[in-house]
Amino acid sequence: MPKVLISDKMSPSAMEVFKNRGVDVDVITGLSKEELIKIIPAYDGLAVRSSTRPDAEIIAAATNLKVIGRAGIGVDNVDIKAATDKGVVVMNTPFGNAITTAEHAIAMLFSAARQIPTASARTQNGEWPKSDFKGVELFNKTLGLIGCGNIGALVAERALGLKMKVIAYDPYLTDERAVKLGVQKVELDELFQRADAITLHTPLVEGTKNIVNRARLGMTKKGVIIVNCARGGLVDEEALKDALDAGHVRAAALDVFAVEPAKEHPLFGTPNFIATPHLGASTLEAQENVAVQVAEQMADYLLTGAVSNALNTPSISAEEAPRLKPWVDLADKLGTLMGQLLHASVTSVEMTYKGAITTLNTKPMTAAALAGLLKSAMPEANMVSAPVLAKERGIALTESYVDEAERAESLIRIQVDTAERKYAIVGTIYRGEPRIVRLFGVPMDAAFHPNLLYVRNEDSPGFVGKLGNLLGENNINIATFSMGRMEVGGEAVCLVAIDEPASEGVCKEIAAIKQVKIVDAVNL
Repeated sequence: MPKVLISDKMSPSAMEVFKNRGVDVDVITGLSKEELIKIIPAYDGLAVRSSTRPDAEIIAAATNLKVIGRAGIGVDNVDIKAATDKGVVVMNTPFGNAITTAEHAIAMLFSAARQIPTASARTQNGEWPKSDFKGVELFNKTLGLIGCGNIGALVAERALGLKMKVIAYDPYLTDERAVKLGVQKVELDELFQRADAITLHTPLVEGTKNIVNRARLGMTKKGVIIVNCARGGLVDEEALKDALDAGHVRAAALDVFAVEPAKEHPLFGTPNFIATPHLGASTLEAQENVAVQVAEQMADYLLTGAVSNALNTPSISAEEAPRLKPWVDLADKLGTLMGQLLHASVTSVEMTYKGAITTLNTKPMTAAALAGLLKSAMPEANMVSAPVLAKERGIALTESYVDEAERAESLIRIQVDTAERKYAIVGTIYRGEPRIVRLFGVPMDAAFHPNLLYVRNEDSPGFVGKLGNLLGENNINIATFSMGRMEVGGEAVCLVAIDEPASEGVCKEIAAIKQVKIVDAVNL
């Protein structure tokens, strides 16, 4: 009988699910790292929230561990790489607390608009400061959403019910989805210029860190309200304090901070500032939902091998795994490469399977390709959640099958439509290794590599030498060099595998080469 440890406080329903499914379960909370390391070898599964931090050392000691389940969406406390290296599945519950988080954002918006916490504290302190509080109505105001996925869409729905106007910035939100939600899709700068209130509903990735910064706050109307119930680090907290002190920002409400727990903070005590201690998912309903979901997912995996909401492994049954694994890996790599090369919103994705591969279950391949395509902007995207995330953003998905491949036994083709043009990438498995055979219409034969340079250039003499010399001058070693062209003197594409990532400075130097049209550094 598999055995699971619940090491953080969660609804008793989780324990009941495990017991009813025939899984032995212990609930031991408040363990120190040393205590957890001592007992973890006895368990097949570890169910956590945010207090327990399964790092590389704990995972190394977990000699029988097969799955870590996070009751909630964030997995910052789990060392996913260490778990993956050891073959431990990491799963979360990405949709269990969406309504709760959306409601908290609306509550924070109301509180900021009317300064309810300060008014309440002063009234209960024996004052009657009625003349000190002149709030603003939300009716007919413009709410700007940064991120319009699952939670952002729920916030939009509630804001529209308050008769607010809603504008949204989200690179993956299509025009059709925006119309269906009743929001206007805008670019980021326009959102900051037009919004009376701004709420954030996006993950923290390199491109969103300090997305609310000093320059963008300077674009806003005087009297804007800022609300963040998503992730700490999305807001430049120092810039926000200065804008509050100057009276440019009317009010701000943060549920999350760059460093948590935030027991001391320069914003604390600032007039018109509201703080809550990361309560976005803290309702009875949400806690019940995520506890039950994580227990059901972990029990399924331990008893049947079924995988749901996994962040580090494909959703493939044990019987299918040997045949599907290389193709799922290829689809993921193709999608990841495509996702890092696109610079426009995706409107549709078409997966085409050719040759003998059409006899296999291609659903995991499609899910892997979608996850790869989306995860550069949404790190939480995985094989289970990616189709849902794509549907939420109005990205149309189609699959087609061709019995005979054009140049190999089996091929996977991903075509992505964007607002500017169509892009396609084709790959195959050759001698057990994933290969790229066509990229954006250009035939080539290229291997995948952790660090790649993608260069689109004019096909003219001297380019390859210039590129090689530039990389050499920057002490960057070339592992492989693959190049293709449509016609002599036309446009060419090259993929250069390098031993270390190319810096932004190196990419700028490459872009300065006369023949170069586009250069991108890709990390796989």
